[in-house]
Formats: sequence, structure tokens, C-alpha cells
Amino acid sequence: MTKTVKNFYISTEETEDTGMKHCLLGLMTIWISFALSAGEAAKSVIEIWVWGGPSQIDTFDPKPAAPREYNGGYGSVPTNVPGIEISEFLPKLAKHADKYSIIRSMTHGTNAHETATYLMQTGRWPGGGVTYPAIGAVIAMEKSKTYKGTLPPYIALVINKGRFSENGFLAEKYRPLVTGGNPNAARFQVDGFVPPGDMTAQQIVLRNDLLQRLDTMDASGIDSLEEFEKAGKAANAIMNGEDVKAFDLSLETLEMRDRYGRNFLGQAMLVARRLVQAGVPYITINCPGWDSHKKHFETMKLRTAEMDQAFAALLEDLSEKGLLDTTLVWWSGEFGRSPKIDWQEPWLGGRNHHGNVFSTVVAGGGFKGGMVVGESDAVAGSPVKRPVTPANLLWSIYELAGIDPSSPLPNPKGLNVPILPPEGKDGRLIELYKNPEDKQ
Repeated sequence: MTKTVKNFYISTEETEDTGMKHCLLGLMTIWISFALSAGEAAKSVIEIWVWGGPSQIDTFDPKPAAPREYNGGYGSVPTNVPGIEISEFLPKLAKHADKYSIIRSMTHGTNAHETATYLMQTGRWPGGGVTYPAIGAVIAMEKSKTYKGTLPPYIALVINKGRFSENGFLAEKYRPLVTGGNPNAARFQVDGFVPPGDMTAQQIVLRNDLLQRLDTMDASGIDSLEEFEKAGKAANAIMNGEDVKAFDLSLETLEMRDRYGRNFLGQAMLVARRLVQAGVPYITINCPGWDSHKKHFETMKLRTAEMDQAFAALLEDLSEKGLLDTTLVWWSGEFGRSPKIDWQEPWLGGRNHHGNVFSTVVAGGGFKGGMVVGESDAVAGSPVKRPVTPANLLWSIYELAGIDPSSPLPNPKGLNVPILPPEGKDGRLIELYKNPEDKQ
């Protein structure tokens, strides 16, 4: 494949020294290579947070040969990548396995929601009186240096994780904007960004004009009033700007909306794609309802049907629009679920928390598709090959987003602490990098 760099020209005809020609051409080649590799960093990240812990067996690490007390009698389906099979609950995603890679050996060993969430989001164990920022807040901070959009750099659809303060010791502006609302409603209401009720943007403009005529007080020299007016002008600029249209799903065709699924999850995924188009650096889709202690398979049939359609549509849509190469997508919960099904009262076929081994999916943004990293045992109970820790995963995401995970984090105690502990680098997922030579 040949790549062309425009507006870069050196005339070697004016150089009589052949050695100088070769030198200049060599330098030009190096420069072009550097420019192209520098432009390969993911511009946006979409995190699909499967809140509660999805079962590895019933999603991306099926065990059809295991006894029924482990797989419940359910099997696997082949994907469009020879040799890779996933759960029969995910037939649509099976058709797009060439676009994503599966990590089947994620591990951290804890079964507590709060601790596991903190680990998966920060790459660190909690403690020491310091709350580190989640990956979304850190990427929002780093990408804000070049981000020119009017929407916040970190947006959560539509609820917060709620396990810890995601901006940690970083500034409040890196806390995620939690949209609230229902993207599947006739109008996706995002407080502070979308006009309330049936009010139009034009009505907001007219009301602000009236307010300006009535407000004759001079705020000059009064700091608090000046800040208030400044904030009001900024809010109006956002509400009447182009970026906020990312929340307006009426601008999508009915066919596209149906493609993602007419439910909360499907329409949230569609909003995420629109936020990518608006240039938002980090978008999280928080997906509750996967903590299936009771009647696990009833829950899975509902959740996986929605996830299968929405996630497959997102990958296909990003690919069709030429956005997948610059958009990194990762799918994970805080842990997996116990391999053996508990049929006793009161669980009636439930699965419990399992942090010993679980599955994560990565796609786009510099990750290869159509690969599997690691392996669990015959019942998906323990990793038996290539264990991957949260810090390994996060190191890879940061690196492909163009952020050095060893760089220091600003913190209130003035400590020299890196984004991630150095041991995260040792097991990073470099075998999944499209251009690993750039990250050696």
C-alpha cells in the first residue's frame, strides 16, 4: 500500500552532490515515516463498560466441550475468522470478528465490584489515601491539549459508574459529563446541552436576547459576576453550536437507528459514534444489568441480544465511515463470572463474581482484528496462557492513543507518579499492535 504525503517537496536537481541527494532523500523518508506514525494515534476512545461482570463462557470464551454444569448446555458459533469461535449468544458479532481481537486471559483475582472497577480503570490497587484518575479522565486531560471541540472531553452515556470519583486527584473538568436521559426517547434530553422539553434552540436565542435587554447591570470589576456571565456565554455557545447536534438522533436515518437496535444500549452506541464524529476524546457507555447472580441465562439472553446487535452495528458503522482506524474501542466488565453454575436456591442457575480469569475485547485505533490473546482452562476458571493484567491492557490503550503511560501525573501532593506503574509495560498487548515497531 502506498501512502502519499502532500505539500512536501524537495528538488534534488539543484543538488549536484549525489551523496547529498541520498542524504536528503533519506532524511525525507525518515520525516515522512515519523509524520505518518505520529498521525496513527487513536483520536477517540469508546469504552463499553459491561457493568456487573459479563460471563466469559457466555460471550467471548465459550466452552462447548465442558460439562453442562459449566456451559448450561449452550455452545459456540464460528466467526468470520477461521479458528475463532464465540458464544452462540453473539451471532452478529461473529460476523465481524475480523474487526476486533479477544483477550481471554484477563486476570486480577479480586471479586469485589469496587476494587475490581478501580483496578480496571486505573491499573492500580486502591489504598495509600490517594484516588488515582480513571483512564477516561487521563485521556481527556491529555487530549484536551489539542481538542478544539465545545463538548466536554469525557462523556459518559448515560449513567456514571458510581464506584469511585473517576477524575481522582485531577481537576473537576476531567470528571465525565454524565448525560442522563434516554437516547431511545423521542428526544434525547441532555441537561445543560439540549434545550428542555419541546423548546427549540431558536427560542433559547430569543430568551437570551430578552435577558440581555433587561439586564442592564455592569458586571465589570465584580469577579463573581464576570465569571457567571462568562459561564453563561459559554453555555449558550455550546447549546447553539454544531457539536451539540451529536446528541440529536433525529438527524440519523430510521434505517441506521434500527440497525443499532431501538433500545437504550443500541441508541447509546449510536450517540457514541456521533460523539466520535464531533471529536470527543473519550466516550464511555455504561451498561448495567450484567450482575447475574440469579437466573443467569434469562438475563444473558436479554443482555446479549441487545449487545450483539449494538456492538456489531458500531464496529460495522465505524468501519464503513473510515473511523475505526482512528477510534479505539474496548469492551470489558470489572471481572467475569464463575464457571460453575449455581442451581441451588435462591440462585436458580446463577453465576457469581469471578476475577481469576475473564474476557476483554479491543478494536480499532491501532489494534489488529481477528486475533485471540491468551487462553483459559477447560472451564474458563483460570488463565493457562499469557495472563494479562489491567495495567497491561491500559498501557496498550494509552500507548495507541498517543499517550506515554510512564509520563507523570499532576497531583496535589506534588509526587512524581506516572500514569501507570512501570510493570504495566512488560505485558502490554504489543502482539495486537498494527505497528509494533513504532512502540518498541
